[in-house]
Amino acid sequence: MPRLVDLSQDIYEGMMVYPGHLKTVTFQHATHEETAPRFDSGFSFQTLGFMLNDNGPTHVDSFSHLDPGEGAQTIDQMPLELFYGPALCLDVSMVAPRTDITATHLDAALEASALDVVDGDMCFFYTATYDRHRGTPEYLSEFAGLGESAAEWIVDRGIKIFGVDSPTPDNPDSRSYPAHMMCRREHITHYENLVLTEVVGQRFTFVGFPLKVLGAHGGPTRAVALLD
Repeated sequence: MPRLVDLSQDIYEGMMVYPGHLKTVTFQHATHEETAPRFDSGFSFQTLGFMLNDNGPTHVDSFSHLDPGEGAQTIDQMPLELFYGPALCLDVSMVAPRTDITATHLDAALEASALDVVDGDMCFFYTATYDRHRGTPEYLSEFAGLGESAAEWIVDRGIKIFGVDSPTPDNPDSRSYPAHMMCRREHITHYENLVLTEVVGQRFTFVGFPLKVLGAHGGPTRAVALLD
């Protein structure tokens, strides 16, 4: 029986959301006290309401989020096979915040892990952003991002999909966003706002199916690693 590891961040009002995205809102919609009078058996129920940005919590970008071209798929149109498969996680937490992670950094991280990248793998990059800055404004700015050479490293290695434990895979100081531009060009998408602490330097099976919201440009996801 594989061990299940939750790779998802908590969803709550006040959580850190990429600047400009809709902030998460939660509210008590119905309470036990309100619903009990509707029944004679003593039964009652309660529900919570919430509002999310489609790119707010742990999520995967749709091709339509990345690509303004006609025909770019929204999240409900993307094949489920994209969101499941063999994966590995590389440690790039040594790269300084607000600088570029390079292909050289990725080669060193891969060598240190003693793992191999196989064509069609999913690859995740541990920057330690969540572990260092969870729940604080620094989470939105104090992290390293994939530079142009690192983005091309992903393409050259045949990686199917990738992800980070930060609000964007790009350097927060970048005005060109090379990782997102590579994703637009190649239609290789990525997850953001993951929790990768327990899978650093390991191989696992990744399961990250997004909510099937029609026309959405991203999919909030309960991401899980299956570890042997």
